[in-house]
Amino acid sequence: MTIEELSQRYHSTLNRLTKWRSVFAGWQLGTRAKGDPECDAVRDHREVTIILRTEVTALSGLLIKKGLITQEEYLQAIIEEADLLSNDYEKRFPGMAVTDIGIRYDKRAAETMKDWLL
Repeated sequence: MTIEELSQRYHSTLNRLTKWRSVFAGWQLGTRAKGDPECDAVRDHREVTIILRTEVTALSGLLIKKGLITQEEYLQAIIEEADLLSNDYEKRFPGMAVTDIGIRYDKRAAETMKDWLL
């Protein structure tokens, strides 16, 4: 298969996969017409998330298969990055912290969220 054929197959496959974006948007918001700004935003975000998940999974699988990293190293790196990101979110949203069962709020959260109401 030539690089041009492979590239076309790549685009066709991702185009087909990202059709799921509408199902997720409908699940999240209910049935909405194309052109609805909120639904379009959810569809766009879902598309990016679907493609990103596919690319990261493929890349990490290749790195492990080629022996450049071990599965253990990969899992440990994800654990470390997830903890760092969670700590960054706690700094970004004072009064909120993640637990195994959800978000824990303290009295500072009210101040953080005061401008969130529509």
